[in-house]
Formats: sequence, structure tokens, C-alpha cells
Amino acid sequence: MKVAVEGCCHGELDKIFETIQFLEEKVNVKVDLLLCCGDFQAVRNEGDLKCMAVPPKYRQMQTFYKFIEGDKGALVLLVFYGGSKEICNHLQALPPRGWLLPVLFFAGYAGIVKFRGVRIGGLSGIFKSHDYRKGHHEYPPYNQQTVRSAYHVRNVEVFKLKQVKQSLDIFMSHDWPRSICHYGNKKQLLVKKKFLQQDVEDNTLGSPAASELLQHLQPTYWFSAHLHVKYAAVMQHQKQKDQEPRTTKFLALDKCLPHRDFLQILDIEHDPNASDHLEYDPEWLAILKATNELINVYPKQWNMPENNGLYAKWDYSANEEAIKEVIKTLGHDLSIPQNFCLTAPCYDPNNPQNSREPVHTINPQTTEFCALLDLTDLNAKVKQLEEEKGYEDLESSEEDSMGSGEERSDYDTSGLSVSLNPDEITLDDEEEEEDDTREDVTEDTSNYSTEQSSNSSFDFSDLRAPPASMVISSDDTSSSNNECGRSVESSFTEEEGRSPDEKSLKRLSNEKRPSLKIKRRNQDIYASRDEDED
Repeated sequence: MKVAVEGCCHGELDKIFETIQFLEEKVNVKVDLLLCCGDFQAVRNEGDLKCMAVPPKYRQMQTFYKFIEGDKGALVLLVFYGGSKEICNHLQALPPRGWLLPVLFFAGYAGIVKFRGVRIGGLSGIFKSHDYRKGHHEYPPYNQQTVRSAYHVRNVEVFKLKQVKQSLDIFMSHDWPRSICHYGNKKQLLVKKKFLQQDVEDNTLGSPAASELLQHLQPTYWFSAHLHVKYAAVMQHQKQKDQEPRTTKFLALDKCLPHRDFLQILDIEHDPNASDHLEYDPEWLAILKATNELINVYPKQWNMPENNGLYAKWDYSANEEAIKEVIKTLGHDLSIPQNFCLTAPCYDPNNPQNSREPVHTINPQTTEFCALLDLTDLNAKVKQLEEEKGYEDLESSEEDSMGSGEERSDYDTSGLSVSLNPDEITLDDEEEEEDDTREDVTEDTSNYSTEQSSNSSFDFSDLRAPPASMVISSDDTSSSNNECGRSVESSFTEEEGRSPDEKSLKRLSNEKRPSLKIKRRNQDIYASRDEDED
């Protein structure tokens, strides 16, 4: 089947669909599924805009609300995992999964779904060590800390994914897995993104949590975004027991802008006898049931169970009996029900409500899903705590937790990336003097904020070396960045494989290149300090 993979959406859903429609007509193909690797930005109204970690002057309504109202139509089933610039209150109401439109599915903080027999897993958010071991405690209205921490990866989600035993076809993350840059053409990467050189050399580029999942899951494909650059790599894992060594084809894509490599269509093997509907994955649901006791809604640091003599149970993987029980609970029908419901009013351009504030809502989809499987509704639990303790008490609890940096951390905090990304801006831009030096920028650079390098004294130097369980291929060959492209039938956003008279198909747009002048700021992407920004 034809699967379109998109990098960062940034609210440009209409442009993405326009591009897919153009490609379908131009080369006579039909896209069966669209996968988005984060920064989706599903804005319904003015209140939603206040739940996205960008300065107010960069908040834009975009066109998602038009799809809800039916003014625009979605062309194909879309599945996405969250990134680092999302509408937190919208996605927070669907922590395990849920529909944002009748054909637009958010797969949750972490999860696995199936489409035509293809298992698609993923992890939402980005890695920040100071929030990694906390519970999901954030709720609207957010403050300057929680509007960022709401999209930070938590150890409980990674722990759940590490319980997966069955093979995955596709895995998606916003962050790149750490060390993956060493399996592609690093020279070409650094030509495009010079500011990454130090992190590449130090092997601090990317998420250590995602790298751990890459080693454990070893999916056939891994798709990412976040760094706003196209990059392909091929990783061959070491042979395990009597099995042949698996290979993972990695592909990162750019953000949706003209003349950028933000979309690629792949030919993915599937089961022709499998359902055309999006389906639950029985193993994943069994894991959710098994790990339900690990739900935490407090900002205190906490650890996942491990085999170190301190925990009575540390293996939460799903056995055959548990999987069969889930299938029985679902009535042997794995189809995900089409139960989309609108839980917030849509933006009305004829009657703007700029004073609208975000409201902490419970989504009936989550209520129904959790009741079916006897799971705890994470968002409802947070709301209950909010009502019982009051906002000020929760704020105090969070502030108390900020001093826990000396507790044991799962990953290195001293070896995180300190790259300076000229494409990024900070949430503090509003406070800068207007007469600062400015540059013409022909792309939207409003989607990330800063995190600075950590002052933590932890020494996890081993995480800055490529994992021993991975076999590193030649990283500087001229062909390495095209390996993933060769493995598919159609690639519409890259130069290779096209005749000289074909034009690069990056984004269909009749708009003029924007001439907005904004401050170009140096940013960190993967650093960590408690006062930092994302």
C-alpha cells in the first residue's frame, strides 16, 4: 500500500492534502494512509492557541477548524503522534488515543495501532531529562512551565513500549533516536545543518529514550521530524539468538513549507486480506491493562520497576492468555470505533473570541475506551486532583519537585545536545527590544523554544557512545542518505530518481514566499535545565 509520511505539520493540514492530491493526479497513485511525525497543531479556537508553547505574536489559527466544520475535506486516513509544539489541552484529553476528526487519529502519548495488517507504533513528545521521570500532571490553564512540560516524554510511556515483544513494521517519533545520525550520510547532514556538528561528533544528538526503544523494538521503518531536515539512514542490528539480524530504515523529514522535503510516499508491504479500517493492536491493549497500576499524575520524580531486587514485579509484557482476553473483551472486533465528538467550540472568523480561555475537558472517547478495558482515565484523574487540591496546591507540588535533580536519572543529563539552531525562537522573544538585529526569514520559525545545557553532575558517558548492540555502517558514503528512498517504489520529495526536466515537488502553494521579519535566535534542541524552554 502507499503510505505518505510527513514531517512537522505546523497546522498546514490543507497544504499537505493539496500536495497529496497533486501527486496522486500527477503520477497516478492512490495514497492509502498518511502518517505525521508531530507538531500537528490541531487548533479549534482562540483558547487552544493559549495552550501552545509559542509567543502570542506567533500563534496562528490556521485551518484545522475548517475541517471540523466541513468547509474542507480530509482526503485520506491520517495517524499522528505528538511533537513539541502541540495544542496541549486538545491532546491531553486523549492520552491513550482518539479521533480529532472522523479520519484523523491521534495515537496517544504512546501506542500501537494496525492498518491493513501493518503494525504502527509511536511515541509522542520530545525528551527532556528533568521531566522524564515525572507523572503526567499538567492541565489547563497552563503556566510557563507546564505548557512546555506537557509535551515532554515520560518514562512510563517508554516503559510500556519496552514491554512489546511482537515485531513492529513502523515506529514514529518526533525526536530522532540518539546515534541514528551515524548510520547515514553525516557529511550531507552537516552541510544542511552546520550547527549540529558538535552534537554529531559528541554523539549527543537525539533522544536516548528513543534510542533505547530503537534497540529494543527494531522496527522495519522509523520515521521522525523535529530537526527540520530530511535525513535517511539504514541500521543493521546485531543477530539475536537464532533470528536473522533485523534492519531498520530511518527517515526524517522537514516541515511543511515550499521547497522543503516534508513529504515522501513509500510502498509498504501489507496484508491484502486485512481490514481497511484502523484497528486496535491486542498486544498493546494488554500492555495498557497490565501497566494501569503505574499511572501517576504527580510531578514528583519516580522510577519504573526493574529487576534490581527492589520490585516484586518488573515484567509487564503481555502473554498469550492476556492478549486473548483483550480480544474477547472487544467481542473479537478490533476495529477502532468511529466515535469522534466535538468537545470545544470552533473558531468563528466573523465573531472572534480573543478572550476565550482554555477549559479542562473530559473527552467521551477516552471515557468509553477506559471503561471498556477497565483503565484509569489519566486526564480525568488529573481533573479530579485539580478539583480536590486546587490549582495553588498543585503548583506548590510542582515547584517542590523542581529541586529533585540530584535523584537518580535514567539517562545522561550532562551529555545532552548544546547545538545552536538558528531556526528556533524562544518564548521570551516578546520581552526583547524591538530594535534588535533582525533578518529576513522566508520560513515559519515560531515552533520551538530553548532548553539550555544541564548543570547536573551525573556521569552517563556511555550514552554518548554508539550502542554496542548496533552495527554501524559507513556514514560518509555518498549513497547512504538515499538507502531508504531506494527501498520504496515512489519518492516524490527528493532529487534522486527524477528526470532532469522534473521539478522538485515540495509543497503545492500559490502563495508568495513570506517576507515576515522576525528575530533569528540561537537555540538548544536537546539540552536540559530546570528553567529551560522547549
